[in-house]
Amino acid sequence: MTQYVYDFEHGDKDQKDLLGGKGANLAEMTKLGLPVPPGFTITTEACRAFLRQGHAPAELGVQVTKELRLLEQKMGRRLGNADDPLLVSVRSGAKFSMPGMMETVLNIGLNDDSVEGLASIGGDARFAWDSYRRLIQMFGATVMHIESSRFADALDAKKQEKGVSTDPELTAEALQELVDEYKQIVREESGRDFPQWPREQLDMAIVAVFQSWNTERARLYRRRERIPHDLGTAVNVCTMVFGNMGETSGTGVAFTRDPSTGHSGHYGDYLINAQGEDVVAGIRNTMSLADMGTHHREPFKQLEANLHLLETHYRDLCDVEFTVERGKLWMLQTRVGKRTANAAFRIASQLVDEQLITMDEALERVTGEQLVQLMFPQLDPHGERTLLTKGMAASPGAAVGTIVFDSATAVERAAQGDKVLLVRRETNPDDLSGMIASVGILTARGGKTSHAAVVARGMGRTCVCGAEELQIDTAGKRLVVGDKEFGEGDWLSIDGATGEVFEGELEVVPSPVMRYLEEGLEAGTADLDDETAELVRAVDRLLTHADRVRRLRVRTNADTAEDSRRARHLGAEGIGLCRTEHMFLGDRRVLIERMILATEDAEKQAALDALLPLQRQDFVEMLEAMDGLPMTVRLLDPPLHEFLPDLTELSVKVAVAEAKGEADPHDVELLQAVRKQHEANPMLGLRGVRLGLTVKGLFGLQVRALAEAAAIRRQAGGDPRPEVMVPLVGSINELDLIRDEAQAIIAAVAEEKGVDLSMPIGTMIELPRAALTAQRIAESADFFSFGTNDLTQTTWGFSRDDVEAAFFSNYMDKGVFTVSPFETIDRTGVGRLVELGAEGGRQGNPQIHLGVCGEHGGDPASIHFFDAVGLDYVSCSPFRVPVARLEAGRATVGDSDATA
Repeated sequence: MTQYVYDFEHGDKDQKDLLGGKGANLAEMTKLGLPVPPGFTITTEACRAFLRQGHAPAELGVQVTKELRLLEQKMGRRLGNADDPLLVSVRSGAKFSMPGMMETVLNIGLNDDSVEGLASIGGDARFAWDSYRRLIQMFGATVMHIESSRFADALDAKKQEKGVSTDPELTAEALQELVDEYKQIVREESGRDFPQWPREQLDMAIVAVFQSWNTERARLYRRRERIPHDLGTAVNVCTMVFGNMGETSGTGVAFTRDPSTGHSGHYGDYLINAQGEDVVAGIRNTMSLADMGTHHREPFKQLEANLHLLETHYRDLCDVEFTVERGKLWMLQTRVGKRTANAAFRIASQLVDEQLITMDEALERVTGEQLVQLMFPQLDPHGERTLLTKGMAASPGAAVGTIVFDSATAVERAAQGDKVLLVRRETNPDDLSGMIASVGILTARGGKTSHAAVVARGMGRTCVCGAEELQIDTAGKRLVVGDKEFGEGDWLSIDGATGEVFEGELEVVPSPVMRYLEEGLEAGTADLDDETAELVRAVDRLLTHADRVRRLRVRTNADTAEDSRRARHLGAEGIGLCRTEHMFLGDRRVLIERMILATEDAEKQAALDALLPLQRQDFVEMLEAMDGLPMTVRLLDPPLHEFLPDLTELSVKVAVAEAKGEADPHDVELLQAVRKQHEANPMLGLRGVRLGLTVKGLFGLQVRALAEAAAIRRQAGGDPRPEVMVPLVGSINELDLIRDEAQAIIAAVAEEKGVDLSMPIGTMIELPRAALTAQRIAESADFFSFGTNDLTQTTWGFSRDDVEAAFFSNYMDKGVFTVSPFETIDRTGVGRLVELGAEGGRQGNPQIHLGVCGEHGGDPASIHFFDAVGLDYVSCSPFRVPVARLEAGRATVGDSDATA
């Protein structure tokens, strides 16, 4: 019989696949001897079985009964007993942290009888009735699917009726009245009474947690975080301890270091006389851990010792939930904490200095996407600004956008291209879609561990929380700060690093990390404050180590000298893709038109001759920028019609002109040429190598321009290293024909200029046939560069320009994709072709160089795959070069699966 239930005394932190992250860490804390309330974990296997079958495995109920009875024996109380009740919490706990995305129910076991017993043994009727109303409220919303606002409205009405402003001010009698009102809401909304049998409460709560795995918000969160949909969640049943037992009790969330900045020292939020949901929901503004030390000195000292032990044990920033029950500290959860990008780099560097981790391990603690966040611009520190208010700096960066007050509007406005700033009293899990659509989040309530802060940090969104001066009227779509009023569509700017909120649309400037990357460490840290300089030095330290250990080289995709120079400053080791078609745009388009319209060979050659010096000068400038480094030039790839006017627009123009008797002979001639060039499916038509073999002299022009540019640079004392790449090859015969022509031209230029020219000639592998016949093609190729954009299109049968908007979101919703195959390489399909192509290439030519130049070359997860396949380099846009350097280093020292 499959074992579906484990108590906390059996397991450890390495069993996250089976016990989920929360259950594995509860077992680990129990093993460390920390004060963990006893309980048990229902495995992820049970959840997967439930989701497959639509009901729980038959043996699960039996195993839960066994563990529950052992728990009752251990605690000396029985679940829901009328005289001395055992109460439990039921919490989700997936392998990967999904804060707020799934369900939690506290105080399971309370009913009309046991609430009296709880009041008796606790000596506090108010506490007992408060716990009961919380159970009905949470159970009704999460298990019975009653709109949570029904309960919230009843609570607000009760406070207004009693003339109080906060929940703790409600008396026991008022709370008893509220319980009756809550029970009536349950009866009205569900058609049944609130369940009084404790075991029924427990079983229903377990099922609700299982079902919450597939809620829309949970699936949306997993898609964004690239968490597989088939993992399932564990369920943790834990003895209740109470932070709402009066002024000697409380609850909180703590971090062993500041998750926003990386500052050492303990950080967190604490609430006296509260339960945990009050902290993470952000509905009450919290006190700091330092203030906790003033009010609850002994529990605070124990907490500090436990935090130090956990950070030492996990060797990383730890996120802890805890409760103080009448002066006794209980540890409810720990996990490696989410952190902002700047905190990640600073903490990794600090832990190396403290000799808790090695430099290789430090490299594994940061990611390329975090580096991207640090490269984003920030608010101009020297610009004029009007400070409206200040909240908590929850997630750094600059966010400038127009105000929206609800998630639906945020999604709608963002889809129209607007930059929106989501402004809420506090966020909840249902706001996830709006948070994703917004450039930043601003809330009036909550601290650094509130829902808004935790989710924003995980997504890399700028966030300011707990700006108490904000008066937000969601229904009226109105924001009041002091004597100023703002409505939907008005501009605000927020600084997630300082917590400041500014009026209007402020200017943004490059980040210090970007300045360092472009200007070097010494220049990049000039005039910086100590904290920012420490961050920049941490980035430099980890990037330097990545460069030292990585095997993959990093090149850039660049089409201009300016891009080439910038990429070199950012650490590019050459150009992996120079798209020559970009050199034929603008004023030069007329020369391409002239070539296409030419009816005589001499006329066509004259057009090509006019293009030669222009392209040669482009190459000279780029070779100079990349002196001493390779520069791979792709010969013309797109179909010629892309250089001509749009067929429909030109047809209408000519038709209108002819109707008026004003037809332009040039336009008529041009229309005939456009119609001749038109293709039903140009992606698979006359392009790439087919152009070179069909349009006489076209590829020859480009090869000559590159060879002459290399000769000019060599004569000037430079060290040019050009490479010729033939696109869209599917057969060795195609490559041989172009190679023979190119080698003849290169030899002729070398003789004419009196210089030695060595120019490797290779091809892009962007067709399945090329990957499958790579061994044969490699016999005529000096290098392969995998064009994964087109390889993805031709393997899947997708036209990227058409399908992404048409049905990709639907495919993501249905789980066909967890991420777009154009964003991260499809390892089992397209990736398999890359593997076959690489293996075949090495067999056909042991000296061959292998690279990739599609957009995947800058994607962190894809980089790890390319390293595992054994490619020699990746090539990406200039901005992504530092990311690729970092991820190439991480691929060398770590596990590729750990990056995703």
